[in-house]
Amino acid sequence: MFDNYEVWWVTGAQLLYGGDAVVAVDSHSKEMVDGLNQSGNLPVKVVYKGTANSSAEVEAVMKAANNDPRCIGIITWMHTFSPAKMWIHGLKVLSKPLLHFHTQYNAEIPWQDIDMDFMNLNQSAHGDREFGHICARMRVRRKVVTGYWKDPATQGHIAVWERVAAAWADAQDMRIIRLGDQMNNVAVTDGDKVEAEIRLGYHVDYMPFSSLMPYFDAVKDEDVDNLVKVYFSEYDHDAALEDPTTEDYRKVWNSAKAELTLRAMLKDTGAKGFTTNFDDLGDVDVEKTGRGFDQIPGLASQRLMAEGYGFGAEGDWKSAALYRSVWVMNQGLKGGCSFLEDYTLNLQGAQSSILQAHMLEVCPLIASARPRLEVHFLGIGYRKSRTARLVFTGKPGNGITATVVDMGNRFRLIVNDVKCIEPQPMPKLPVASALWIPQPDFETGATAWILAGGTHHSCFSYDLTPEYWQDYAEIAGIEMVHIDRDTTIENFKQALRLGEVYYATNRSFYL
Repeated sequence: MFDNYEVWWVTGAQLLYGGDAVVAVDSHSKEMVDGLNQSGNLPVKVVYKGTANSSAEVEAVMKAANNDPRCIGIITWMHTFSPAKMWIHGLKVLSKPLLHFHTQYNAEIPWQDIDMDFMNLNQSAHGDREFGHICARMRVRRKVVTGYWKDPATQGHIAVWERVAAAWADAQDMRIIRLGDQMNNVAVTDGDKVEAEIRLGYHVDYMPFSSLMPYFDAVKDEDVDNLVKVYFSEYDHDAALEDPTTEDYRKVWNSAKAELTLRAMLKDTGAKGFTTNFDDLGDVDVEKTGRGFDQIPGLASQRLMAEGYGFGAEGDWKSAALYRSVWVMNQGLKGGCSFLEDYTLNLQGAQSSILQAHMLEVCPLIASARPRLEVHFLGIGYRKSRTARLVFTGKPGNGITATVVDMGNRFRLIVNDVKCIEPQPMPKLPVASALWIPQPDFETGATAWILAGGTHHSCFSYDLTPEYWQDYAEIAGIEMVHIDRDTTIENFKQALRLGEVYYATNRSFYL
């Protein structure tokens, strides 16, 4: 994923201090870029694009970045006094994410040897403020990272931004296929698809379920047989499930055919995500004709999510797109991520929690142990029947969950820190699930989420932190509200009110 991308480093300079100074700064910049790449802490390669010494040079490199599909963002560093006026035209045309790196080649002042030559080569304290001013005046959205370039903590902030920039680049050609429409009368999973494409890059297409049938018909039985063998090798299961004469084996087989059908469609359309709707599986009488899905493709959705396809239940295209971005940001990290739904509450005082589950579609990347392949009856929707699914519980640990909602005049990103805990055994609930306490506690966290208009669907990760979502909202130019251990309802309400005022009176940031 990240090997296909690069981040460009541009050093701000000028010729006031003489050509020798620029040569030295160029050498410093190359060493710094090489050091970042060799640190092992950055997921995306940094490419040095030289010093920019004039307005024309700045504009040229920004335009080149816009037109290079491998470039997902620009890092700027002002080694010295780079006059901000020369950045105006370049910043006006830049459409890629920007990170302003406030650092210095030397870590410390050489007290006994410092002279004007040293000062001329180490003026970031001066130059970065000049650059910061013009970005602020022009209302340029950017991330500012401050710290020594060799410090792993500083590099960590750059790494977060790189992962978010990669997810943002990936979203700019993200196609989501909606198999059927939204579930009837549900508001929170719907929204303005035109504005979503303008603001977030998502392109959402409707596909009637009947359009899957050509892909379904093209699937070969031998390929289905081979995929069933993969299921039995990868997941725990009862030995009886492998008996091809049983109904349950046939249900596993049907699930495998559904997966191959969806894979073929996704590959053919170039889509990065999809939605399903248990009320719309086509009108085919599967039991009589053998053509079509005999139940929602839950097992297929679980496995496709694990490979990075976005998924949203009941037509929730915003969650499908956001999950794809979460998966991209999560690449190379170990905790895992999933689409989840708030299902039922466990009201136990200070340990009150929310059971996260779905009918079938929870990603196995968050499983605490090897998932079990099971077949059970599913009585939701108009096609009630037994169907296969992976059953597991999520790992204990800290995580973060997020959703995007359409507020009418803007999109709002709602983020909540959560603490996943061990659930009690649930022998009669054969679905994948996770149990968490929203921070700072159940009462405050759940109340704040509801006050913000949050969905019952969200995209969860053990690995991401609030910094990822702050960077994402900054790049996208959307509102973000964060519910964390310091949240109080009084302060959270005030933040929501301020957001309403800001977006009602000042749309420059959003536009």
